[in-house]
Amino acid sequence: FLFFVCYRALIFPLLIREGKPTPFFTFVLALLFCVFNGYLQGRSLTTYATYPPGWLGDSRFITGFLGWLIGMAINIHSDHILRNLRKPGETGYKIPRGGMFEYVSGANFFGEILEWFGFALACCTIESLAFALCTLFILGSRARQHHK
Repeated sequence: FLFFVCYRALIFPLLIREGKPTPFFTFVLALLFCVFNGYLQGRSLTTYATYPPGWLGDSRFITGFLGWLIGMAINIHSDHILRNLRKPGETGYKIPRGGMFEYVSGANFFGEILEWFGFALACCTIESLAFALCTLFILGSRARQHHK
């Protein structure tokens, strides 16, 4: 969880070359969601979640971790493809090709959804499932808009 948050909050913004400015209200809503969700996930995992001995070898944890890892790889690779769609100074819409974009039009969204459902399976907490479902509804809606 922390690895992805550091990537998304610190590394990803530095990689973006140019783009449309983010409306301030959208920024504030995203910030509030991330702060609340980070607190919720951290508090859940450090205070309330208990795992039996050998949990890291349990099939739920292994499957969830692999889902998270594959989802993150898809997400990062898809972001790379999107960042390199246009040459500097070029404008206009381009359809991304390569990677998971050959199978779904919102590969970056698909990767992040897979990532958080993997996280939810690895953690097996109601809070991580709630986060995965929020991700599905929010990014699923965005993916549908982008596809249209």
